[in-house]
Amino acid sequence: LRGGEAHAQTKWQMATAYPDGNFHTRNIREFCADVEQTTGGKLQIQLHSNASLLPMPQIKRGVQTGQVQIGEILLTAYSNEDPFFDADAVPFLVPDFAGAKKLAELQKPYIEARFGRQGLSLLYSATWPAAGFYTQVPMTSLDVLKGSRFRTFSPLTNRFAALVGANPVLVQQAELAQAFATGIATAMVTSAQTGVDTSAWDYAKIFTPAVFSMTKNAVLISRRALEGLPADQQAAVRAAAARADARGWTYAAEAQEHSQARLAEKGLTIGTIPADVRAGLLAIGATMTEEWVARTGEDGKKLVEALRA
Repeated sequence: LRGGEAHAQTKWQMATAYPDGNFHTRNIREFCADVEQTTGGKLQIQLHSNASLLPMPQIKRGVQTGQVQIGEILLTAYSNEDPFFDADAVPFLVPDFAGAKKLAELQKPYIEARFGRQGLSLLYSATWPAAGFYTQVPMTSLDVLKGSRFRTFSPLTNRFAALVGANPVLVQQAELAQAFATGIATAMVTSAQTGVDTSAWDYAKIFTPAVFSMTKNAVLISRRALEGLPADQQAAVRAAAARADARGWTYAAEAQEHSQARLAEKGLTIGTIPADVRAGLLAIGATMTEEWVARTGEDGKKLVEALRA
């Protein structure tokens, strides 16, 4: 090799559990292309989507052990490891996209500190569209949920069901249509996107937007892999991650609009929440926020105080 031309090419592996059609995966593909372009092809990232390499519960560990260099996880899916990862899943903690963005910025140093202790670093996070209620009748009172068989998918949705007087039933996304068809579930809270993905028009009559929660995916990297790159390539990865972060918020807002319009187009009524019902939901949210702070201690307290400031 002639002097100055001995540029090694690095190839990384990345794992995500989400399918190619999902806007999060689209964003990752753009991030990978961005990294390859800005490093002049010296760093290439091969993406394994749709849990083809690792399922969601194994992705974080996969990055820690070096099986892959980068991974994408749903933060709240790891709340059993650290309740702090549940912050964005606490109901009614944020009222809208602006609130979710503020929470994301405030969460960053706390998440980075936790990841740092495990040899990881947070590249960027990307929100999901806001969650709303799927029911058979309008949300005229909280009694609509009381006594319902309420589909849950996490400890926090379980707790919400208990506080609202519903019977929680754990149902995975792939089994939603069947659960509703057979009466195992009669109501749920999830995003309009999930409703489209599971053809909710076949099993629910009303979708009521509620900004129940706006959970986030985190894209994390092995610090050893990142710090093993030349300084200019490290900077290129960080810069591409910042661009992916900004794009992700735009994509989520677009997905929310499109998926809600699609539900309406397919025959679901798009409901509204009366003021008294909203007050009842916010009161449950306040109880759950207090409980979350009690579980997360000083960090949780500081985060909620900063969010409300």
